[in-house]
Amino acid sequence: MFWGTVVMGLVAVGFVLGLHLVHRLACVARDPLRVLPFRSGWPPQEHALSRYHVRWYLTSLVFLAFDVEMLFMYPWAVVVAARGASAILEMFLFLAALFVAVVWAWREGALRWV
Repeated sequence: MFWGTVVMGLVAVGFVLGLHLVHRLACVARDPLRVLPFRSGWPPQEHALSRYHVRWYLTSLVFLAFDVEMLFMYPWAVVVAARGASAILEMFLFLAALFVAVVWAWREGALRWV
């Protein structure tokens, strides 16, 4: 009756134990040159764990939005022939909403690089 709950509990416990095992087995580099960020041979200008400017947050959100958008477009391209004109109309409405989002991000300055 409760086998699904038991299985999910075992999976969760196994996942946590696996994470703990990976954490214990992962080696940490003791050499200071190995913990520096890699910049194509140039000496690093900041620490590898340094903070980044908040303007990159909005840029990364815009990137994620368009990355997820492609997840919706690939399956749509497969079934568009079977669905007909309604699928094309739905995709144009979806793309119009994305265009509105791009205009908003542009007006907010998310696409400014400097």
